[in-house]
Amino acid sequence: QTMTETKSTNSLTYSEGAKLPSTAPSWALAASERLKKRREEGYKSSCDPPPNVKKVLLHSCCAPCSGAMVEEMCSSDKLDQVVVFFYNPNIHPRQEYEIRKEENKRFCEKLGIGFVDCDYDPENWYSRMKGMEFDPERGRRCTECFDMRMERCALYAHENGFDAIATTNATSRWKDAKQVDDSGYRAAARYEGLKYWCQNWQSDEMTLRKYEISASERFYKQEYCGCSYSLRDSNDWRKANMIPKIKIGGDTAGLGDRYFSDPLVDAAEGSQD
Repeated sequence: QTMTETKSTNSLTYSEGAKLPSTAPSWALAASERLKKRREEGYKSSCDPPPNVKKVLLHSCCAPCSGAMVEEMCSSDKLDQVVVFFYNPNIHPRQEYEIRKEENKRFCEKLGIGFVDCDYDPENWYSRMKGMEFDPERGRRCTECFDMRMERCALYAHENGFDAIATTNATSRWKDAKQVDDSGYRAAARYEGLKYWCQNWQSDEMTLRKYEISASERFYKQEYCGCSYSLRDSNDWRKANMIPKIKIGGDTAGLGDRYFSDPLVDAAEGSQD
């Protein structure tokens, strides 16, 4: 494992969001106004860390899911340190893993916060997922996947003096928030004094900010969750619906744009509606 230099979060500032057109969805306009008001009032982070938490180890699945959560945490005057922890042996193939990791790493370097590059051990992941190869999204396999990653995050946090752990998986509206949070609680409970930070990271404000940051940074737009089984199932669904198969890397995607570019368009594509 390696970690980039960690700097104080006090030097980070909350950046202004892009102005939305009047034709934007009502949820986005309302969220944009609330964010604007908060900035005009000097912006106070909505973060509500658990009591006595100053150092947070944030498990990150990818840069797009990290943006708003990292920004929110780093804008809080209640925290002294935020470090991103990248442990995702579920991501397949290796090319996709490296794309997501390196983009996440560059984003952390830009913000000046620590980044822990943990081991890529897909063999252990496949071993743990044995017998669940055909489970549906949000099923037992996803629980085991969350457990495996959060257990490793909790161990590192315990070994390195962090007060709490959290995960960017909690920002995705494609994920079951309770399923994600339960894994976090179980992992933290292994170590005395370690806490899991549970908060509503899927609010309209957080969701809009996530897409604004992703568009501003032109993050790589992933076409599937990450594991080989989600890749298989997604391509099966695409084939049945006569949609081009997923492309890994490169400047063109199998479907839609390769990079985030427009918060509203990107949000609509990412919606389950």
